[in-house]
Amino acid sequence: MIESSFLEDNEKILRSLKRIPVFDPFGEKELRRLLKRSKLHKYAPGETIIREGRTGSWVYFLVYGEVSIARRGRVVTTTSQQGELIGEMGAIDGARRSATVAALKETVCIATDTKQIRVLTGYDRMAYSYILYRVFAEVLAERLRETTRALIETRERFSLARLHPQRLMLRLRRLMS
Repeated sequence: MIESSFLEDNEKILRSLKRIPVFDPFGEKELRRLLKRSKLHKYAPGETIIREGRTGSWVYFLVYGEVSIARRGRVVTTTSQQGELIGEMGAIDGARRSATVAALKETVCIATDTKQIRVLTGYDRMAYSYILYRVFAEVLAERLRETTRALIETRERFSLARLHPQRLMLRLRRLMS
């Protein structure tokens, strides 16, 4: 992994952030506050970004590349979506990381240490917290909607699958009589 220094006053990165939909609600001043506490991390294919079972306060916004997300050694999903938030759950509650995230291609993330909130005071603390937790809330709400949709679809499939043998038996009885 290659790590930059903090990204304070990096105009190129600021312009890139403005193009990522998750940052739409924020003005330039708020984004500058986020960048002031963030670094760029560049990963080679196969490098681990987050390891399941470990703790950590860093969250990552995918700038480009592709990552796999695996739980207990089994890939659950992959993503290459710019702006994708990675590692937020462990950063929010301090729990152990629930999955391993690894780069599949050359991958660049904006990495932000949520522990930075503790050292800030006044308006800076409020602004930084607002940005992070609003992004967290929006991302988690969208993931919950997607999980709920998938759960409903799965339940419907299984309930229909249980009915099919009964329907088949009824049809067979009708044909035999």
